[in-house]
Amino acid sequence: MSPNDPAVFVDEPAMSAADALVACEDVALTFGRGANAVVAVHGASLRVRAGDRLAVVGPSGSGKSSLLHLLAGLEQPTSGAVTWPALGGPRGIGLVFQGDSLIPALDVAENTALPLVLAGVADERARAEAIEALAQVDAAELADRLPEEISGGQAQRVAAARVLAQAPRLILADEPTGRLDHATGGHVLDALLTAADRTGAALVVTTHDPAVAARLTTRLTMRDGRLLSTARSTAESQEAS
Repeated sequence: MSPNDPAVFVDEPAMSAADALVACEDVALTFGRGANAVVAVHGASLRVRAGDRLAVVGPSGSGKSSLLHLLAGLEQPTSGAVTWPALGGPRGIGLVFQGDSLIPALDVAENTALPLVLAGVADERARAEAIEALAQVDAAELADRLPEEISGGQAQRVAAARVLAQAPRLILADEPTGRLDHATGGHVLDALLTAADRTGAALVVTTHDPAVAARLTTRLTMRDGRLLSTARSTAESQEAS
């Protein structure tokens, strides 16, 4: 497929629409109106099923984050449709945000445990699971610190741990390694992949890093709001050859 070809469903023929955790069909997202309108996503079609490992690559401003927000149900499409057939709605989704997303008044363990507590998990069990998730990203020692007492890179690791603690069926990670050094970023990606493998969850990652994209089965290229092409990762292609 040429990079200029229109995108097609990332799908397999045997998979029906009802099997998809999330499905976008000719979805567009526009901010503003008239001369000031900005098209963030244009005509995107995509299906993600359990076990998928997708990397969305492209330059800054290409619409990668906006696409992830549509998949998570955080944005409503201007046109087209986003549905969650196998989930029954935008739940069972864990989103690792690109920016800071921690609550200042809560310590790291409390921030990590918060989604579990809100879901009705007992405080003691929620904290234990939060500490375990923090350990997966080498951040257990940060448990008692406030967000203002940790670095931006550490906050990104905590955000990843918060998602891991939820054991979601679909993990969406927006540049999860972008603010981390190579070794730490690799460890966070290891944790996301391991958690997805353990639960059978799908994992969708936006990234600028070719090394990150190569570790995921399918790579989607995005530019100017359009999904342009799909390809298997380098590692996957080598295994198949």
